[in-house]
Amino acid sequence: MRGLETTDDPGIFRYRSLLPIGDSSVVSLHEGGTPLIPIAGTAERVGLTSLFVKDESRNPTWSYKDRLAAVAVTKAVQQGRDTIVVSSTGNHGAAVAAYAARAGIRCVVLTVASVPQAMKTLMQSYGADTVALEKPTDRWVLMRQLVEERGWVPMSGFVGPPSGSNPFGCEGYKSIAYELHAQLGDVPDAVVAPVAYGDAVAAMHRGFLDLVELGLTSRVPRIIAAEPFGPYEQALRTGFQAGATVPAGSTVAFSIGTPSATWQGWNALAQSGGAAASADDGETMAAQHALASDEGIFLEASSATTVAVLPKLIQRGVVSASDAVVLLGTSTGLKDVPTTAATLPPVPVIEPTIAALDRVLAGAAAARA
Repeated sequence: MRGLETTDDPGIFRYRSLLPIGDSSVVSLHEGGTPLIPIAGTAERVGLTSLFVKDESRNPTWSYKDRLAAVAVTKAVQQGRDTIVVSSTGNHGAAVAAYAARAGIRCVVLTVASVPQAMKTLMQSYGADTVALEKPTDRWVLMRQLVEERGWVPMSGFVGPPSGSNPFGCEGYKSIAYELHAQLGDVPDAVVAPVAYGDAVAAMHRGFLDLVELGLTSRVPRIIAAEPFGPYEQALRTGFQAGATVPAGSTVAFSIGTPSATWQGWNALAQSGGAAASADDGETMAAQHALASDEGIFLEASSATTVAVLPKLIQRGVVSASDAVVLLGTSTGLKDVPTTAATLPPVPVIEPTIAALDRVLAGAAAARA
């Protein structure tokens, strides 16, 4: 069996031959190479024997979007473009802003007023011209005008119903599949990922197919969507229907809070024999807290949906006890601290005595009991 050919290029570009970038120079912040962390306590709690988190919060801007940004911005530079534009609620905008800064080109971010301040701060700190619009769909209207009339390079989708992001950039997510194979010695049985428009799951599916074609594995993992509102669950039940929606509202998992599925996301789930499951806000925040307090991994709420849906997947027989399961941890919980803080008790202020500390510790122990 041949190994996967790699180069000395930085970050995910060590897989240059499998990415759509040719032989030109690349824009990299040494993204990728993120750890695969076993979470034995969580595995035992839900009834699995082999459970891991692929911790994408270790990327340069603390999310998996850096993989997309690295390839998309590299391609824009290769094409001689000087301005990129993105519609984003946070992670995507921060990532492309950072890589645009690295490349020395202009980045314009169209966001919404309701996104956490930390997200806005990141996008602005990386030098992006950042503006907010009241309605999420208004971003797409403006972005389409900018792409068509000014020739700016789109880093994200800008049409409705949604279809996906910059196609060159999405190929960067294939590197997650390559890394999982290298870290496990083969592919896992299942990958559970938070899903909105399906860029990452579609690309991971292609990445696993690359590994099959290269003779490095004989199978593709089941790809499973974790979501707050259930559009992929519906699409898997009824078949994909463009424009179909489910009821949706606000959610702590705002970065995946879409009412509609995309064809590319649905196809990755269906072709891999995968599934979808949803979690409500209470389940998601409980999962976030458990993962942080039990395993030392603090992920954003959207990522915590992967933990929250595990019991449902096991109950439905989608995942079995003997499966090797990977949860895709897409970003850090530090990007939305107020939402997490609202679920925690205030930090007590005490006198500098052991007795005062003991009273607090006893109360905390009683609360956990």
